[in-house]
Amino acid sequence: MELYQKQQFDFLLMTSAERFAERIVQRCEGQDNALAKIKSDRNAEGVWLDQFVEAIFSDFLLNNTGGAVFILSALERRNIEFSSSGKVEQILQTMAKQAFADLLYLKTIESLEQSIGIGA
Repeated sequence: MELYQKQQFDFLLMTSAERFAERIVQRCEGQDNALAKIKSDRNAEGVWLDQFVEAIFSDFLLNNTGGAVFILSALERRNIEFSSSGKVEQILQTMAKQAFADLLYLKTIESLEQSIGIGA
């Protein structure tokens, strides 16, 4: 991956993590509640990680084969569990969303834990 692409991916990830954390803190009425909910179920009421990733892919025009390849290139060293069949286009998009959601989940937990630690 070229440096400019890496920079674009890092921007996408940080922007997504900030937006997602803000939303779940508001929906869950506080950082502690948001952290507990996302740790228990990443698609719990008020969290809805998979829906958020769908929206991010749409907002950033990544819901296509080129977008999937961009995400997968950035995350090429990460492991995911995946078994599916179908059109290559759909499989690539599903894999990209899953890999991105997994990383976003970890970044959001990290961000919330840091915020709670700093605020304590």
